Amino acid sequence: MITAIIQIDSLEKIQNFVGIISSYRGKMELISGCSRVNARSIMGIFSLDISQPLCLNIYDDEQAACICQAISSFLISDERKAGIASPFIPHTSL
Repeated sequence: MITAIIQIDSLEKIQNFVGIISSYRGKMELISGCSRVNARSIMGIFSLDISQPLCLNIYDDEQAACICQAISSFLISDERKAGIASPFIPHTSL
């Protein structure tokens, strides 16, 4: 699993993001605080606090690089804005 930090803070950005994400297979979810929603669900995304950066969990490691490249315009690369050290957080299984 890979976690990317993204910003989708407008209706247009949400529609574009969902259009891109929907063209890929596999499980992807967006997380804001303690809320988790399907990344392909426009209604689910509207239930999140989109004024803040969101975490995108991508569970298909084989497609993760392609997905991240496709959504590169939504990725947050400014560490100060995101409050993290990197826009990508790789996860390893134990």
